[in-house]
Amino acid sequence: MATARAVVAAGFPVVATTSAGVAEALGYEDHEGAPGDEMLAAAARIARGVEVPVTLDAEAGYGMEPAELVAALQSAGAAGCNLEDTDHAAGTLRDPDRHAEWLGAVRQAASADGYPVVINARVDVFLAGAGAGTQDELVPEALRRASAYLEAGVDCVYPILLWEADALRRFMADAGGPVNVVRLPQAPSLAELAALGVARVSWGLLLYRSAMGRFAEELAALQE
Repeated sequence: MATARAVVAAGFPVVATTSAGVAEALGYEDHEGAPGDEMLAAAARIARGVEVPVTLDAEAGYGMEPAELVAALQSAGAAGCNLEDTDHAAGTLRDPDRHAEWLGAVRQAASADGYPVVINARVDVFLAGAGAGTQDELVPEALRRASAYLEAGVDCVYPILLWEADALRRFMADAGGPVNVVRLPQAPSLAELAALGVARVSWGLLLYRSAMGRFAEELAALQE
């Protein structure tokens, strides 16, 4: 809550949660290690505590069926959500066609309730393929997934960890819809991302890691 209010005080018009930061604050590990009801309850407290829209990192949906997930997001007061295509239990990426069908069902359930939730579909190709050569090689698969998800009705696609300039440029050219990227230290600058047409820039867990690193330094200084 304190960090959400700090984001608003800094002048930002929207607050976005990070699953890692929320899970660890609750005493759990990331990647659906925290119970979905606790993560959603934390998001609901944030949404009640700030006067701007709050978008929730809902990971892979906490095992909920589409209508159940939509009801939970709406009850939490979430204006939007991230939904990723990693199956953490299996340690693999989900089948893109089946995942697109699931995302489409989420959209349909939200539309049936008159709930204009913004769905940001995370494409985890670059996360799964980290260290496996250049990112350029992974762009075709990322685009295939992005196209399927956008066709299913999501509002934005999020190729997390895509940062190499040439690969990002290729992805942006053919994505066919709004794109979210994470601002890794080695990624292009904000001005360069804007010039490429990136619609949304996330810091993910980077701000949380930075804050915790500073906290650890302060604690260590107390023992000197």
